[in-house]
Amino acid sequence: QVQLVESGGGLVQPGGSLRLSCAASGSIFSINVMNWYRQAPGKQREFVAGITSGGRANYADSVKGRFTISRDNAKNTVYLQMNSLKPEDTAVYYCNAVLLESRHGYYRNYWGQGTQVTVSS
Repeated sequence: QVQLVESGGGLVQPGGSLRLSCAASGSIFSINVMNWYRQAPGKQREFVAGITSGGRANYADSVKGRFTISRDNAKNTVYLQMNSLKPEDTAVYYCNAVLLESRHGYYRNYWGQGTQVTVSS
């Protein structure tokens, strides 16, 4: 019943900005952590940024100072504001959420379908 729907990907020039959104919907009791991962062609999937339910964020060194993760708990939505984009940021970006579907359930991992971000002149 739970699904993550992403939006905001696209083509942008180096130095430009883009904002990704990911909304979780369905049977949700609580969301612990929401994360962004990315995978470039021929590369392993890597962690980009994560944020706890209390708003504590952490970032990969490669994006620190350029990207900002945030969340709206009322909307079960996480955002990734990407500034000063570089060609090496080109990848498929995936939303990830660790959540409870019911009070007496257990935490499960959910993934979005991925959205393409291309940084090119």
